[in-house]
Amino acid sequence: MAVNGQWCLIESDPGVFSELIKNFGCTGLQVEELWSLDEAAFSELKPVYGLIFLFKWKNESEQDQQGKVVYGETDIFFAKQVINNACATQALISVLLNVEGGDISLGDTLTQFKEFTASFDPALKGMSLTNADRLREVHNSFARQNMFEFDSKSAEQDDDVYHFVAFVPFKGKVYELDGLKPGPIDHGSFTDDWLSVVRPLLQARVARHAATEITFNLMAVVGDKLMALEKELEAAEGEGAIADIKNRMRLEEEKRANYKIENIRRKHNYIPLIMEMIKILAEKGMLLPLTMKAKEKLTSEAAAKKDSQA
Repeated sequence: MAVNGQWCLIESDPGVFSELIKNFGCTGLQVEELWSLDEAAFSELKPVYGLIFLFKWKNESEQDQQGKVVYGETDIFFAKQVINNACATQALISVLLNVEGGDISLGDTLTQFKEFTASFDPALKGMSLTNADRLREVHNSFARQNMFEFDSKSAEQDDDVYHFVAFVPFKGKVYELDGLKPGPIDHGSFTDDWLSVVRPLLQARVARHAATEITFNLMAVVGDKLMALEKELEAAEGEGAIADIKNRMRLEEEKRANYKIENIRRKHNYIPLIMEMIKILAEKGMLLPLTMKAKEKLTSEAAAKKDSQA
């Protein structure tokens, strides 16, 4: 559980990010997960207002970097990451505060934050984001419940470190917003479809690390599907078309209901239940035998894995 002033780790999950958007007070948007970089996968989700890419971070040289870092003043919202564990929400907010067009409302919290930080440099924007109480409160609502509080430690050289970055279209160009970089990364101009620029970038990035790394996750910030379907229903004619729209609305509502249940389970404190189960097992004399059996199983599996790798 995150202590006061800190940011917790959160899952890279569309249900989690969609609830973050809702609880920030923003309407007209939701998050969908992408399982493929094929054009058809992106087309099904349009309009796409931004992408959030999760990958295992590696320190790369400037020669390996795609695009060109933009220094100095720019109209695009970009904040430096100044605290651990905040990059998920920072990537999401980087998309939300740069959305252009659409039937979208940022809500009071994000609007006030954007206006307050408009004249700040990236470092000060990052510090302001870190200290934004309401944004941190929403983020930390997904903190895992722990039996004990541990001192946070910095990642060591051999630790796996995962990082979120955002891709957005802004004033005719595609930008990558990575809080670990000194500025937004300009990936060039586009005419009609910004995704035609970003898809090859992501394909190249995944391919470059495919030999040693398979852990990637891509989510799209898209228009609110239920709002769009409700508008379609108002204009629909014919029983077939109306029935099809209502069926798609039902599927979307079911998906949101499942997200809600999953998020309740993520936030629920199971520790009292677990402690009571351990207590009952100990009273019945079952705890030690089960513990020894679990240790033997782990030892056996580790030995089998070692033999298979020999």
